[in-house]
Amino acid sequence: MSMTLRMDIGVAHLNALELPPEALIPAVARAGYRATGLRINPVSAGGICYPLPPGSDALRQVRTLLRSEGVRVNEVEFIQITPDIDIHAYTHMLETGAELGATCLTVAGEDPDFARMTANFAALCDLAAPFGIRVDIEFMVWRVVATVQQATKLVSDAGRPNGGVLMDSLHLARSGGVPADMRATPASMVRAAQICDGPAASPPNVDAIIAEARENRLPPGEGELPLIDFLRALPPGTAISAEVPMLGLDAPTRLRRAYEATVKVLQESGVGAD
Repeated sequence: MSMTLRMDIGVAHLNALELPPEALIPAVARAGYRATGLRINPVSAGGICYPLPPGSDALRQVRTLLRSEGVRVNEVEFIQITPDIDIHAYTHMLETGAELGATCLTVAGEDPDFARMTANFAALCDLAAPFGIRVDIEFMVWRVVATVQQATKLVSDAGRPNGGVLMDSLHLARSGGVPADMRATPASMVRAAQICDGPAASPPNVDAIIAEARENRLPPGEGELPLIDFLRALPPGTAISAEVPMLGLDAPTRLRRAYEATVKVLQESGVGAD
């Protein structure tokens, strides 16, 4: 399968979370990416994020920069579906996502009442639908929705056509999953994936797993995860992004290394990133 030098690969904002959008977007373009995620809502209280209020000058400037750099927004993030979530409080976030041309909103499940969490996920999908935005649940071993099976059940039970499951190679491995497990998820639910690498053995405890995920991943092909099988298990047309936060490297180096490694693994797998 022939590949162009510049592949249609995205990158998660976590790769260079210290960069605000006005610095991230040019850096992403220089590294070779065609799409990026933007962290416009914090993962937790006080976390790093870069709000872009609807109709603001800051949002207009980012839109102009995206056009001039030839970069699009894959996803806006991040919402935790907690027991007391106020779904409609995120209307402005979705308005911003729509103005940016985002296709996806990334969320995590953090409610032990699965039925209530499912209802709130469905309500969030309903809120996002008029904006043309999909809602992807990202499973992580330290959260309530910890596995690909739990994420698939949540989306299936919610029954919303714009609900999806975000596949992440590290989260799959650390939750005890293997690429074959992904094939049980209906292809219509899988429209985005994030890849990185790491040791085959999981870190020894939850805190170490979280630290690895947030700041110590390896570029694709530099670890022991079954990335070729992971990529081949994805439905055709899945949007692929690198998510490779690494300590000790400046942001441009981090972004470029992740891009080049992702291109190489995609070429080896025979999976096109488009």
